[in-house]
Amino acid sequence: MFELLTKRLRLRHACVDDGDFMLRLLNDPSFIANIGDREVRTLQQAIDYLQDRMISSYSEHDFGMYVVELVEGGRRLGLAGLVKREGLDDVDIGYAFLPEHCGYGYAVEASRAVLEDAASRLGLGRLVAITVSENQPSIRLLKKLGFEFEKRVCLPGDEQMLCLYGRSLATN
Repeated sequence: MFELLTKRLRLRHACVDDGDFMLRLLNDPSFIANIGDREVRTLQQAIDYLQDRMISSYSEHDFGMYVVELVEGGRRLGLAGLVKREGLDDVDIGYAFLPEHCGYGYAVEASRAVLEDAASRLGLGRLVAITVSENQPSIRLLKKLGFEFEKRVCLPGDEQMLCLYGRSLATN
């Protein structure tokens, strides 16, 4: 069973039992504003989203978005992980947390675990991250993680301009 552990957090593969959590996260106003409306409105749609978009990525790429939960008690806080997106040459790091779990450093802690796994287990040499320019908390987090702004991009099938940040994972 895959998991990444930090002092406070466990990152694990998503499963269909996470449907209720995903339904809530995908419909959170901050998720919709900063990441996008996935048009998931029912529990069955959330389960389908998990299977089609997240769970399938683990076997296809050996990575994906992981459920982030507290080590103590297992409360689900959000997501963090890696995505291979059409229109990007490099793998994209991403994260999303329920609003009541923001401001506690969970996103930084989880993202650092993802960065370490990307370099050590997956052998990736570089990651990118995309965000809307209005999402200043995400931009501050990316900078804290060592990402630097590179350019503005538009992903295929989307007309919204995004800020692309990049970071080398080379260990010298």
